[in-house]
Amino acid sequence: MADNYLEKKMENYKSAAARPARTRSALFSLIEKNRSTRGYDASFIVRRDQLKRIVAVNTRVASARNRQSLRFRLVTADEADKVLPYIKMGAALEGMNLPLSGTEPNAFIVVCSTAEPRPSTYIDLGISVQSMLLQAVEIGLNGLCIMSFDKQRIIEELALEHEPLMLLSIGKSAEKIVAVDISADGERDYYRKDGVHYVPKVRVEDLIIE
Repeated sequence: MADNYLEKKMENYKSAAARPARTRSALFSLIEKNRSTRGYDASFIVRRDQLKRIVAVNTRVASARNRQSLRFRLVTADEADKVLPYIKMGAALEGMNLPLSGTEPNAFIVVCSTAEPRPSTYIDLGISVQSMLLQAVEIGLNGLCIMSFDKQRIIEELALEHEPLMLLSIGKSAEKIVAVDISADGERDYYRKDGVHYVPKVRVEDLIIE
């Protein structure tokens, strides 16, 4: 019995060693799911507590010289109409007016700065929005960084005291989005084909400088 036991243990050990190592960490999986989403499930209403949970990551992320000048205005479904007319999505998709009717987001996070923006402000902004989008993915949602918006109208509609730098749309994705590997000189523009949104990404071999 002892001999059979040891033989089975050795077989299990050899089988485990032969299996390829896992190449996708939990973080990498979140990053893969964190695709820029321009079409949302209108039946899913994002709650304020979900937006607050997303913003909460900013209590722990890095900030240049720890200034922490970013502030966040939460916009839920009851105020979404104050934002939707003043944003643009999908600049690379010529001839498409996004979001398509019936797939509009019903929640936003407006990222503002309490101080005059400087280069380090935009470093903080990048860290903040990436962290928030990863948190959104972790709770089953997706989002989009929106830089194309009517700043003055957003300030007026939301009665903002601080300058808005970026908007994040948040919701449950209604799109199929696929990342595809390309070489360093490949075409970078995202595109749509047969209802699928494709996002070209430079492969790791071409990102590394030898």
